[in-house]
Amino acid sequence: MTPDTSGWRTSPGYDFLDQLIAPDLAWECLRRNRDYQRDYADTERPAPDLQIITEGVRLRWGLRFPRPTDPQCHRDDGVLGAGD
Repeated sequence: MTPDTSGWRTSPGYDFLDQLIAPDLAWECLRRNRDYQRDYADTERPAPDLQIITEGVRLRWGLRFPRPTDPQCHRDDGVLGAGD
């Protein structure tokens, strides 16, 4: 099914693009690219050598993976948790 693109120029859903800095705008475009989506899906599958696949994604799309990601917030069993 083809999406309705008749209102793409005036859609409020795209207003946020005006506020993005260059790297964020690049990410918005990249994440919609079907070839990138396919390459990313390959990195999510178990593979004998994930490093080779990751290197291919890095070279093809110009991405860098300098270190493993860290959690963005601290999770504990505090106030809203089910702990003590």
